[in-house]
Amino acid sequence: MKIRRSAGALTAAVALSLLTACGGGNAAAPSSPGGQGGKTLVIDTAFQLKTTDPARMFEPTGLLIDQAVYDTLLTFKGGDVTKPVPALAESFTASDDAKTFTFKLRPDAKFSDGTPVTSADVAFSLNRVKNVKGNPSFLMAGLTVTAPDPATVVVASEEPNTAIPFILPNPALGIVNSAVAKKNGASDAEGAGKSDTAEAFLNKQSQGSGPYVLESYSTTSQVVLKVNEKYWGPKPAYSRVVVRNTQANVQRLNVQKGESQIAVDLSPEQAKGMGDLQVVNGASPNVFFLFTNDNPEISKISSNPKFQEAVRYGIDYQGLVDLAGEGAVQAPGIVPSVFLGALPAADGIKRDVAKAKAALAESGLQNPTVKLNYPSDVQVNGLNFGDLAARVQANLKEVGINVELAPASVQTALESYRGGTEELGLWQWGPDFPDPSNYLNFLPGQLVGLRAGWAEGAAPELEELGAKARTTVDDTARSALYVDIQHKMNEGGPIMPLIQPAQILVAAKSVTNLQSNALWLVNVRELG
Repeated sequence: MKIRRSAGALTAAVALSLLTACGGGNAAAPSSPGGQGGKTLVIDTAFQLKTTDPARMFEPTGLLIDQAVYDTLLTFKGGDVTKPVPALAESFTASDDAKTFTFKLRPDAKFSDGTPVTSADVAFSLNRVKNVKGNPSFLMAGLTVTAPDPATVVVASEEPNTAIPFILPNPALGIVNSAVAKKNGASDAEGAGKSDTAEAFLNKQSQGSGPYVLESYSTTSQVVLKVNEKYWGPKPAYSRVVVRNTQANVQRLNVQKGESQIAVDLSPEQAKGMGDLQVVNGASPNVFFLFTNDNPEISKISSNPKFQEAVRYGIDYQGLVDLAGEGAVQAPGIVPSVFLGALPAADGIKRDVAKAKAALAESGLQNPTVKLNYPSDVQVNGLNFGDLAARVQANLKEVGINVELAPASVQTALESYRGGTEELGLWQWGPDFPDPSNYLNFLPGQLVGLRAGWAEGAAPELEELGAKARTTVDDTARSALYVDIQHKMNEGGPIMPLIQPAQILVAAKSVTNLQSNALWLVNVRELG
């Protein structure tokens, strides 16, 4: 299989170490009638789920579910997101300028109704994502998809885009049975955001070619998958998969008692003392970051460059790592440590209280008071935003900055965050796809940059580097550009990367082949 240079050159490993504790408490998967082995797998997770319609789905729980139900052109094996591997496409080639990617489909793939998967289905599905303009539509920005013959798909980009093989495995780009979907209101035409009415149907009857089909669906209680009897690939080990909406403290009890086989949302502290249950523990690709709004119309304090410097060197990064628990690491830059172009750990910002106090004195601000916004009702990787915010507050107090904590529900906090009106904000970014180009969103004039009040033109040299990185094809050159970008961001500007928390999965000993994946967390297909 000919893969573009980036797929072969990335060397960072995302697979997390599998640690097995000592003691008792082994839970076996319960059995149920029918299917391969007649086993049921129960996964407990705190739901972040709005829909299972691929064109509208972009929440963590939806990614886990749709990855089991829908096939994509390419995928990732296990926890390694550095090497796209064949899925519906048995091979692909890329043009030297990284603008044209040609995929050859495998001939044996079939949908759950037994009809073959063709290039027309692929083109329809990807164009539908683009034109429905739901949450995942940005994945298709600047791309066009054509089907020159039933077995060939061509994805063309307006600009060089070396990230395409890393974007296509996203379950939001899962391929639907276009004939059935169209009969039930689906459209891939321009304006599909208004004309497409297939979401309700797809939330009842999935139309994929993966090893599972949707049996029942609820955004509040549970989603049940059953085996796809017409699946073209290896039959999965479990005949049914039940994904339950469960808070972390209950997840811990359930997996200990054998009422579930996998717990997804435990903190490092909650994962202690788990007997001989499996504990998969390592750094998550999620990056917690702090910003000080660079827009003087929002705050003359937070936009002061010397104030930003005082904040940057006033934070106790190692203290935040310790707070986050075993498996957490400092985020040395905004690109996660497991991706191409990530900074080495030694390049992370170091606390320097004297330097922070000196910068604050140079700012001309006397006893400044600022407000720190953050979501109070969500946890990421078992880590509470409020705990981090309180630690940041204490750190900055030591250098002469008064921080007023402003917690809010995630819905309320998102409004001010997305509107760019927060003076200081504490948030996290999970990868949309495992390529450093996803993190150009943090530059001036881009999505997250604007939320931090960092307008286009605020840092011309940095923006020029970003534009060059976006269109550079050679991996060595790309990596060097992203390293340079992050060094400059660490030296100045309103955005400070803080930590990558631990990603922990706890599972019964009976579950095999369990690895954490940066996109869909648990690959139900691979479990034994």
